[in-house]
Amino acid sequence: MKLSALFSAAVFRTAAVTLTAALSVAVAGSAAVAAPGKPATITSITKEGRTWHLKVYSAAMDKEIKVDVQRPSDESQPAPNLYMLNGLDAGEGTANWKAQTKALDWLADKPVNVIQPIGGRGSYYTDWQQSDPVLGVNKWRTFLTEELPPLLDRELLSTGRNALTGLSMSGTSVLQLAEAKPGLWNTVAAYSGCAQIADPVGQQLVKLVVGTWSGGDVQNMYGPPDSPLWSQNDPVINAEKLRGTQLYISTGSGIPVAADVQYYLNSAPAPMGGVNLGLGMLIEAGVNGCTHNLKNKLDSLNIPATYQFDPVGTHYWPYWEQALHDSWPLLAQGMGLTN
Repeated sequence: MKLSALFSAAVFRTAAVTLTAALSVAVAGSAAVAAPGKPATITSITKEGRTWHLKVYSAAMDKEIKVDVQRPSDESQPAPNLYMLNGLDAGEGTANWKAQTKALDWLADKPVNVIQPIGGRGSYYTDWQQSDPVLGVNKWRTFLTEELPPLLDRELLSTGRNALTGLSMSGTSVLQLAEAKPGLWNTVAAYSGCAQIADPVGQQLVKLVVGTWSGGDVQNMYGPPDSPLWSQNDPVINAEKLRGTQLYISTGSGIPVAADVQYYLNSAPAPMGGVNLGLGMLIEAGVNGCTHNLKNKLDSLNIPATYQFDPVGTHYWPYWEQALHDSWPLLAQGMGLTN
């Protein structure tokens, strides 16, 4: 099933115009250039109960990044690290695991360090080829694969076993990160993420996230549509690099249930509630097409994965919270836990 068969360019243009008129996004970014010779380091730790608020200097981005860590109840024992990436707002606003779910409470009795980087709105947590006037310098791939993990391993005395989860925008990112650094994360779970980015429709989805909803310019990210960087960062094209990583991949169909309709209509005044419902259906149906194409590619390579294709479901938090619960056995196994 081709994703391009699901949506026409006109549909995407209509959605983009509607959202642009309805939303006003102001995101500040730094255009700093990395200072030579200054290494990545943890610059401060503020402890709030079992939550550690870290500031981590990124040499690649030449700025401090906030990283929240929920420590296990027994901090005297080494524990694995569960990285949880957020969606579009990257933890900067309220559209994140902490504000929208009870995931952190649910994980509180589990012997893991729950790690949430804060920042990177609309960045896809990737390395951009140049600075963006709105979104600043983005070298998140370098930060998350090279700079942050060894710092956390030392500071938290972790076991060195990691798992990675992401949803929506970061559902794409976690697959890219796993391909960029095979073996760093033992298990990767992607919830409602579109793995295809190099084809025209996949590029349009990225443009909606980066441009329409975040104010950035994908030209600064991967360049023009014919740039080889799009293919080099496409998780489907590079699926062979996922071999050896335990994978959990889930998506809904885009068909709403009564609770979905109620949520969207109650969360925004008319007519925006209806518009948001339509977008939630549209995006999840597109993700469903992407995910089936990823499955077809992985199957052709004989790379195993665990899939959850829900017959219903739109693009919002209750489904991702349930997906976290459903994927926990595989995440725990990858982190060396008995579940």
